[in-house]
Amino acid sequence: MGTIRRQFLLNSLKLFDVVLMVCCFLLAIFFERHGRTVLGFEQFLSMRIRLSNFVLFSVVVWTWHATFAGFGLYGSRRLLGRRTDIIDIVKAATVGTLLILAAGATFQIQVITRPFLSLFWVTVIASTILSRLFWRSLLTQVRLRGRNLRFVLLVGTNKRALDFAKRLSERPELGYRVLGFVDQEWKGLEDFQKSGFSVLCNFENLAPYLRNTVVDEVVITLPMRSLHNHAAQIAQICEEQGITMRVLSNIFDLKLARATSEELEGASLITHHTGFAEGWPVVVKRVLDVVVSLTLLIVCAPILLLTAIAIKLTSPGRIFFTQRRLGLNKRPFNIYKFRTMVPNAEQKLRELEHLNEVSGPVFKIKADPRITPIGKMLRKTSIDELPQLFNVLEGAMSLVGPRPLPIRDYEGFNEDWQRRRFSVRPGITCLWQINGRNSIPFETWMQLDLQYIDKWSLWLDFQILARTIPAVLRGSGAA
Repeated sequence: MGTIRRQFLLNSLKLFDVVLMVCCFLLAIFFERHGRTVLGFEQFLSMRIRLSNFVLFSVVVWTWHATFAGFGLYGSRRLLGRRTDIIDIVKAATVGTLLILAAGATFQIQVITRPFLSLFWVTVIASTILSRLFWRSLLTQVRLRGRNLRFVLLVGTNKRALDFAKRLSERPELGYRVLGFVDQEWKGLEDFQKSGFSVLCNFENLAPYLRNTVVDEVVITLPMRSLHNHAAQIAQICEEQGITMRVLSNIFDLKLARATSEELEGASLITHHTGFAEGWPVVVKRVLDVVVSLTLLIVCAPILLLTAIAIKLTSPGRIFFTQRRLGLNKRPFNIYKFRTMVPNAEQKLRELEHLNEVSGPVFKIKADPRITPIGKMLRKTSIDELPQLFNVLEGAMSLVGPRPLPIRDYEGFNEDWQRRRFSVRPGITCLWQINGRNSIPFETWMQLDLQYIDKWSLWLDFQILARTIPAVLRGSGAA
């Protein structure tokens, strides 16, 4: 697709989104007013609009457009899936609606009410998503018919390059066509020739090839350590000739880490991370942590008070037990629990280590002589864990996450893969809590923690929280 035609379609999309937003805005006003008074369509059209309101509304429309642009909805989204499109539209529309709410509160606009905003938010998201899905479907049909194509040249003939080329070839609806590969002689070239793809030129002849061939994008897949100079020269050639250049981000061939691109004052960064990806789900998780933990502390205040009194009356020593544990990326913090053991329990641990009933570096025995009578009941009902809600409030823990381990237990780790559990904030409950707790082996415990990290979503957190309640009532695996 030519630059002029692409620009025309992009501007048309921007105008369409603005018109759609205005229509949803007017529609929300009509139905919100109609719900309060009998308002005919003619009366609606004859409503007077003051100049100040028109100027304010124009600013709101411009802000809406800028918000959509800020979320990348007008950039190239050819390689992004429908799910990403929908998520970005919801985020952009939500931010835009909140800005309209702020404008309404600042300038005391009577029409901007909660029913109006709810109706506007739903209609604008639904209509925008449907329109984008329609355009995506239309472009797919156009590309499948050989139009709106982008011709790609891959630099490098390693396995990563081949895998990427096959992915593009298996997705013709994206409109990418692999022209071929660029590489020099190396020992793996014989295996590459069996793939069915061809090497079009070597590094030295790439510049003249680009001058005389239609190439929209160049994807560099070279190993950066041994061929960094070649990659840098190729990037410079693409820059000089105005050709889009991409770098296959997984240059280290990592299996689990996810890659994101960032920029800091002109310096481009490729970030590989194995914890939770940043974004609105992580923000929502933190908001839920604060709201739920604060609510539980208020609701459970009588239980907290009665427990404190019971501990003080039945056992000498402090009411609360604090211990240094490791949190996010092994940051030490003090965990809070109701004391369930005798005051000198930590000192007696060495005398009992030979009785340990679980594998790995952790220490657990069912008939622990250090546990007080009231402590057994508190552990059975998990009431001793309630003070950890304060840890959640201060940000050291989350409601759901891998259990924080004492420094002593961490020092007994002998496998680095187990340490990946510290890439997220620890929690009060997790998959280990609802799958047997102390009755499962240490190795399985660690695997469950990593399973949680790799498959994390807000929905998974809700499922774990819902299953934690019956697990606590049953006293599953409690010791």
